Amino acid sequence: MKIASYSVDGVASFGVVTGERIVDLRSRLPERYETLRDVIAADALDEARRAADGQPGDHALADIVFLPVIPHPEKILAVALNYDDHIAETGRPKTENSAWFIRVPPSQCGHRQPLLMPSVSDNFDFEGELAAIIGTGGRAIPAASALNHVAGYSCYFDGSIRDWQRHTRQITSGKNFDRTGGFGPWMVTADEVPDPQALELTTRLNGKVEQHANTGQMVFSVAQLIEYCSTWTTLVPGDVIVTGTPGGVGFKRTPPLFMKVGDEVEVEIESIGTLQHVVGK
Repeated sequence: MKIASYSVDGVASFGVVTGERIVDLRSRLPERYETLRDVIAADALDEARRAADGQPGDHALADIVFLPVIPHPEKILAVALNYDDHIAETGRPKTENSAWFIRVPPSQCGHRQPLLMPSVSDNFDFEGELAAIIGTGGRAIPAASALNHVAGYSCYFDGSIRDWQRHTRQITSGKNFDRTGGFGPWMVTADEVPDPQALELTTRLNGKVEQHANTGQMVFSVAQLIEYCSTWTTLVPGDVIVTGTPGGVGFKRTPPLFMKVGDEVEVEIESIGTLQHVVGK
């Protein structure tokens, strides 16, 4: 099942994607479910599936404004240096443990919404990634059962302002400019992604493939990432774990390849879909 968050005429909602249409769920489910995050927290995805079953769709996808899959998560936890080829191109040493940073909700936007080129930098780089959305929360979750805590998966564009990443040893500022990240187009429920370590991931810039990998090449698997981060923070429904990018990023090219206003970027992940953005100003 594909579930998207969206708005029509400025009113936010969420629904099940069927072909080129979306079945609105906010009007069909009890009032206590105001957002997709509420449905996930109540373990009500099966209820959502039943509500949408057989419905023709209320809106064409072309007529909605896509929002980030989880517009206001409590946490967006992102992993750096989680593919060997990306570690190699950065010249950084491979670490025993995963390296993390945090993104904030205003730094992301929904599918087909314009990214925002920062006025203070032209070092806007691309990173395509797999995102896991937490369904059942917990603390100290063992890797062996970690995937049972995932509600679903999505594409993530971890747009990075490279010169601001290098202002200090902490990269957070370069990862959190408003609307430099993308999250979507929808969440595919975990039952339709039996193995998150067997997905082809492709990032295209203006139609040209710039990154391509299989998620099986991750240094730390989705399950291992959940185990590690749940050791130091309690995960709650709707939390987003962004699992790292493969090699091929722009700032390590000669000359560097950065995005500019008008560029089109896509992140495609097998079994999930394609997240699309144009760089705006």
